Amino acid sequence: MRTRLLMSDQTLFRSIDVFEIDYVPEFFNYRESQLKDLAYQVRPALEGGRALNAICRGLPGTGKTSSVLRIFTELEQTTKKILPVYVNCQNDRTKYMVFSRVYAAVFGHAPARTGISIKSVLDAIGGALQRQEKSLIVCLDDANLLHYNNTLGDVVNSLLRLHQDYPGARAAVFATVSDMNLDIATELSKWVLSPFRPSDIYFPPYDAGEIRGILLDRIRIGLYPGVFSASMLDCIIEQTMESGDVRVGLDLVKRAVLNAECAARTEVTEEDITKAYAQAKHIHLACTIRALSADERLLLRRIAELSQEETGPLVSGAIYGRVEETPKVGYTVFSRQLRKLDSLRLVDLIRVQAGGRTSEVALRYEPEKVVQICGKRGVVEE
Repeated sequence: MRTRLLMSDQTLFRSIDVFEIDYVPEFFNYRESQLKDLAYQVRPALEGGRALNAICRGLPGTGKTSSVLRIFTELEQTTKKILPVYVNCQNDRTKYMVFSRVYAAVFGHAPARTGISIKSVLDAIGGALQRQEKSLIVCLDDANLLHYNNTLGDVVNSLLRLHQDYPGARAAVFATVSDMNLDIATELSKWVLSPFRPSDIYFPPYDAGEIRGILLDRIRIGLYPGVFSASMLDCIIEQTMESGDVRVGLDLVKRAVLNAECAARTEVTEEDITKAYAQAKHIHLACTIRALSADERLLLRRIAELSQEETGPLVSGAIYGRVEETPKVGYTVFSRQLRKLDSLRLVDLIRVQAGGRTSEVALRYEPEKVVQICGKRGVVEE
């Protein structure tokens, strides 16, 4: 039997948008508990008060951003009392950029690029909230990036103390954090924590069954019947679990289907998935590296370079001795950085019997790709 081929104007996608990273599904499965917790934080604002602050913690690709955006979308559709503002801290890493994003949401346009101070921007925001009697909720997505730049405390403190200069102005902060070793409650000053006092909402990694359910839901919505067989979906799930990031699986599905279309096939084959994985697996790598501090990226880059140079296993003590950093960090800080790279699934730490502090360090990705993405001096390459 001959394989049916696609005509040039045909597609296998009903809606390709559902496989994009920023797509927010109407029905959000496997995060019911977290959504309820976020809704609880919002409830005081619905009654005319100030929303409660929250920290959403979890590894990359565990649904933190999508959950917050799901709540924000519902707020935008149901009430005028609350102004939800989303700030992507990968793009907006300075105080002025964050407050400019809030200003744009309040006034419908960005502030002037020159000749206006941060205080002027904050004064305008506070005055508008006071006049409009709206409650502001700002999501600082990847807030750990602001912390690495010593900016998070000032941003949170400025927002939460707006009412001191503008009585009646109400603001709250939802911060998403992908660094599982960062405890904001101990890192921020007491002056900041006094108005902050966030609730902690944990987002665990998706297990294989949950990843299957998420991908199946998107496939039903986004593809025509028969495009993905059960065996091909199993391949996708297996490779997604290696990274622990459901975004890799979504991108992998999209690329595999595009490969099938290019070959004029109506069903995805293993060849399509293999080809797609060579590209999609680096989605997790690039997103995770962007969440690292400059020092951590330099360490990861050095590990990748040593992996290219050495034929045997890398040992933590030897890596520390060859890290080119000025001033050089202490071994305790170095060990904490290694544990963070391990928790983010960038490296594997294998404990060896050599005094209890030595581990073998195995890079989980191709060294060449890690060096390329880390860039020079820890500046991420786009």
